[in-house]
This record gives sequence, C-alpha cells and structure tokens, in this order.
Amino acid sequence: MYRIEEPIYFTLLLIIPAMIVVFLLVLWWKKRTQKKFSDSTLLQRLAPNSSVFKSTLKLIILLIGISFLIISLANPKMGTKLKTVKREGVDVVFALDVSKSMLAEDIAPNRLEKAKQIISKIIDKLGSDRVGIIIYAGNSYPLLPITTDHAAANMFLQNANPDMVSSQGTAINEALELAKTYYNNDEQTNKFLIMISDGEDHQEETKQVANNIANEGVKIYTVGVGTEKGGPIPIRLNGSMIGYKKDRKGETVITKRQPDVLGGIANAANGQYFDGNVTENPVKEITEIIANAEKNEFETKQFSDYKDQFQWFLALGLLFLIVDIFLFEKKTKWLKKVDLFNEEKVKK
Repeated sequence: MYRIEEPIYFTLLLIIPAMIVVFLLVLWWKKRTQKKFSDSTLLQRLAPNSSVFKSTLKLIILLIGISFLIISLANPKMGTKLKTVKREGVDVVFALDVSKSMLAEDIAPNRLEKAKQIISKIIDKLGSDRVGIIIYAGNSYPLLPITTDHAAANMFLQNANPDMVSSQGTAINEALELAKTYYNNDEQTNKFLIMISDGEDHQEETKQVANNIANEGVKIYTVGVGTEKGGPIPIRLNGSMIGYKKDRKGETVITKRQPDVLGGIANAANGQYFDGNVTENPVKEITEIIANAEKNEFETKQFSDYKDQFQWFLALGLLFLIVDIFLFEKKTKWLKKVDLFNEEKVKK
C-alpha cells in the first residue's frame, strides 16, 4: 500500500511538456537558421557528426531523470505491515438518488452534482466513522461497502451517474432495504442513513419501510435537492445537450422536488428533513448530529509502518542525469551503423 507524502510536488511535472516544446522550437529555429546560410549537403560536410537522434535521446534521458527527482520530492511511502486497530465511530450510509430527474438544472450545476457536493463535504468532516454508499433509481446498487477509507468513498462518489443503474424511477424502498445489509456490527448503537433525493416517483409503502428500519436502530435523515417550481430534464449526447425529456404527448417533462415525501420518510424514522439547495446548511446540521452521537469501538485493518521510498527515485534520477552529462550529441560509431534517421542518405 502506497501513500504520497507531498503530492503538491507533482505539479512540477508540468516542466516536462514545457521542455519538450522548447526543444522542438529550438530544433525548428536551428533548421530554419541553417537554411539561410547553406544547403543540406554543405551542412553535412561541415558537421558530419551532428545527430538529431542523439539530441533527442539526451532530452529523453534528461526528462526521465527530472521525473524521478520530482517523484522523490513527493516522497512515496509504502505500508509494510497490515495490522488490526481499534477505532471509535458510528456507521453512516449515504443513499444517493441517481435517477434521470436528478439531472435537472433548477439548481446549479444540477441536482446530482449538488447531492455529491453535500455527501463529499459531510465525509470530509467525519472523524473515524465508517461510511458506505448506495445508489438507486429504478433499482438500488451498493456503490461502496462500509469502510473507514474516506478517500475511496469520495472517489467512488464522483463516478456515480444515472447510467450505472439498469432501470429508471426512484426505488426508495429497495434502497432502504439494501441499507439494512450495510450495518454489519451488531454492537453499533448509532446507525445513520442519509438519503439525498428530489423525492419524485416515491412508493406508497415507503414510510412503513422507513419505520421498520428505524425500529432496528437506524436513524434516517433526508436531504432534498431541487426546487418546488421544478425544471426540465436535459438529454445529452456525447456531452452536448440535444433537448429535454418529453412525455407521451410530446410535452416537456417538468420535475419538481417533493419535500413532503422526503419529510415523511424522515419523520417515520424519527429523523429529520433538510433543504439541500444551500450546501452548507445540511452539511453543518448533519455533521453536528453525527459528532454528538455516542461512538462505539470497532476493529479495522489498515497498513502501518509506512517507510520512505524517495531514496530509490532520487538515485534513479541522479543516475539518468549523470548518463545525460556523459552522453554527447555527436554521432558515435555504433550510431552511424544504426542510422535510424537515414542521415547517411542525406549526405549522398
């Protein structure tokens, strides 16, 4: 298991394409300038050992050396031992609605992206709590099992989209039932389920299902995104919008947030409903609720004894720089035999 101590140094890798551009510009300038004074045949006689290949090879070796030095600055570390540690926290499962209605842009940038922002900010504010993610539309799917790896949770979250579910709709009941399987620690007294949706296409028995889950010790909090005025659902092809979703009569479908539905689910499970159109409001309220909840001890496995690995990359970087210093741009005997750029033909 690897960890990067100073990832900010990877921005220095921008030097690489910049040096390539400078090299090509200098090469073009040299060719252009040389043509003003003599033709190619005379140039070959005046400088018979000049080689574009050797110049290119030197640049490649130099760039590899610089790349290794930059990596050494970032200081990669490797976990050498997997150990079981005890941590304290609660279990938090996020149920994210990825139905097509979540693509409506009545709030910026759209409902789905707003929902992702809320979840991501909540995860960033959690301590050692375990998190899991469920996505649902016409069906529900486990996107990420319960874990303490918050970085992985954010990574999986960003990839969530409507194409990941096989059918459309809003199967809240199925998402609720799936959430129950996430809480695998019987000793955990605080279990949170946070549902983020626009509340459309709900099912009649949803409140009863939510109440049943609440009886098993799960606290449900719902967050509504979208406006009650609503908006159309854009249809995109290869990233470009080609129109809006229409019903069977050919009229544009207007999707609206249903706060009563989401509020009813939260109330049935002794939870609370939050307006998610202003990101910071539900983030602040929910993180405070979780922070004040009683924490339970649980075991988890993680890599430890991370050791610095920068010295290997530093050594390789210096090695390539030394090779670059002793590598001349002029042709050598072996290179004359290879003649990759057909330079000998130009002489003739």
